[in-house]
Amino acid sequence: MRIVSLLPAATDIVAALGLLPGLVGRTHECDWPPGEVEHVPVVTRAEFDPDALSSREISEAVGGARHSGSALYTLDSEQLATANPDVILTQDLCDVCAVSYQRVSEAVRTLDTGPLVVSLEPATIDGVLDCLRRVGDVLGVPERAEAEIAKLRKRLEAVRKAPETPRVVALEWLDPVWPAGHWVPEQIALAGGEPLLAKAGEHTRPVEWDAVVDAQPDVLLLLPCGFTPERTRTELPQLAKRPGWAEIPAVRTGRVHVLDGPAYFNRPGPRVVDGAEILAEAFRR
Repeated sequence: MRIVSLLPAATDIVAALGLLPGLVGRTHECDWPPGEVEHVPVVTRAEFDPDALSSREISEAVGGARHSGSALYTLDSEQLATANPDVILTQDLCDVCAVSYQRVSEAVRTLDTGPLVVSLEPATIDGVLDCLRRVGDVLGVPERAEAEIAKLRKRLEAVRKAPETPRVVALEWLDPVWPAGHWVPEQIALAGGEPLLAKAGEHTRPVEWDAVVDAQPDVLLLLPCGFTPERTRTELPQLAKRPGWAEIPAVRTGRVHVLDGPAYFNRPGPRVVDGAEILAEAFRR
């Protein structure tokens, strides 16, 4: 079966199911597993270079608080047609994170083959695992999917034993300040923390910086969407200049953690379990 993944998390799922040999198209952001996806043709591109812009400039480019991202990605319809997929994995959860389901559907109408388009839209960890099951069914490996889900659930149960109960703020964007919602509050709770400013399954909105200071978190997690830890650290000095930064308990005790958002927190794939494990370790420090 010929597969095109238009969502990095979907590529993670394809890899978990052992089906990377069938991947014939991917996004420019699909980078996992390293060394195994680079040869797959890229069928998308960004409309601007995010490395050349600040967090504020990127936010304005993708629609600011509307989080619309209507012109963020371009889908290469010609390359998609060349890939000749049987199945296209996409999403309709966030236009900033990947090409939207609507734009994929419009592109598919121009193809002769009529591939099956599967939209993945999880908002919770259970939803992520259900996506693994759904993709396994569509791609003809339901048993492999169930086996992988069982392994992931076992690891989650082990994380639940974490003894710490720190109050935690997680930020998925730094300017404007944007609390991490969807499955991240669950990752925090599983790891033994109390999530603040966002609820499980919630699609969040930007908040004023005062909300972070007023929350007085014991732990502050910085995991901007699409940023490597190295890129996040370049913007940390600007965050530290904000009023009240030194008054935050997490800052006073050195419990501000810069994490790899794309790898373990921003993408709704199997590695959200790794993220929960990483948090459990971080909360013990």
